[in-house]
Amino acid sequence: MGIRERLSGNEAAAIAMKQINPDVVAAFPITPSTEIPQYFSTFVSNGTVDTEFVAVESEHSAMSACVGAEAAGARAMTATSANGLSYMWEMIYIASSLRLPIVMSLVNRAVSGPLNIHNDHSDAMGVRDSGWIMLFSENNQEAYDNLIMAHRIAENKDVLLPLMVCQDGFITSHSIENIELIEDDKVKEFVGTYKPEHYLLNDKEPIAIGPLDVQTYLFEHKYQQAEAMRNAKKVIKEVAEDFEKMTGRKYSFFEEYKMEDAEIGIVCMNSTAGTTKTVVDSLRENGVKAGMVKVRMFRPFPAEELAQALGNLKALAVMDKADSLNGAGGALFEDVVSGMYTAKKQVPTVSYVYGIGGRDTTAKDIEEIYNYLQEVAKTGNIDNPYRYVGLRK
Repeated sequence: MGIRERLSGNEAAAIAMKQINPDVVAAFPITPSTEIPQYFSTFVSNGTVDTEFVAVESEHSAMSACVGAEAAGARAMTATSANGLSYMWEMIYIASSLRLPIVMSLVNRAVSGPLNIHNDHSDAMGVRDSGWIMLFSENNQEAYDNLIMAHRIAENKDVLLPLMVCQDGFITSHSIENIELIEDDKVKEFVGTYKPEHYLLNDKEPIAIGPLDVQTYLFEHKYQQAEAMRNAKKVIKEVAEDFEKMTGRKYSFFEEYKMEDAEIGIVCMNSTAGTTKTVVDSLRENGVKAGMVKVRMFRPFPAEELAQALGNLKALAVMDKADSLNGAGGALFEDVVSGMYTAKKQVPTVSYVYGIGGRDTTAKDIEEIYNYLQEVAKTGNIDNPYRYVGLRK
């Protein structure tokens, strides 16, 4: 039996970190993720955990400290948002290139400027190709569960990549919801003990970390990272299966909602999925065969599996909470249509950018998208594939 609680997403993330009890947490405050290390620091001060908490002077230093700790053989975690993640940018790449399984809670927020502290996905999209595994979370339960699974995935010997768990700033990070926590002893057993094979403090195997890697070797090392990311798909699935046995909560690469006979569908991520499900239910009551797919695993990207799930639709919309500013749709849209093209699944697909800077996305906005998809399904024609919803005219 789990433990029933009422927590915000940030509290849930901090409790997951408490139960994991990492060796090192290094963090610097930034809205809306500040509460995570703040809550966790109380667990350190009252002796609930024996983690070494490193209060640094910047986010660049926070990730640097995590890199150093993980390279030395310690299990390290951190949390950040938006500009904080941007300030880590150099070390984000170094963490993945050095194959260090650091786990980070990323509370998604718009990246400045102009200054905005509210939710969109521009921070995560800015580092989507940096070599980090990326799991997205619809609500506080999923943010908590993803963090509990994170170390098992990242530390697997066939993976050894850092992992970030994303949740929507304020929308889930500060909203209190019902949640079911796992007992401490079960979490400890599930996560296990970190036993790195190669690390700096192993006096029996002197090694160098981050040496010069010229053209003779770097290409091969980057290919090894790419192979590790491909390996992560299998590991993510296996860990989710073990997690389901422990909790009864089932996770996959993505969630399909009423897609069995759907003719029109939306692909989205994070908290938007909850609103979309409500609209799907309403449309179904009126005889419209609408469905939704919520992407949980964004990196590695489940291109083949998504193409199979979406291939029978008559019209599809992909929703991005960040604009790639490329004139050709958002990042999620690009990945979805690329996967479908490769799989020879030809479905008329529209890109929708929405919710920038925390702009509310209502059920009416989602219904507007489905209404347009109904027209596309009838005619097969898309007058403009690159669209915005909720934008003031």
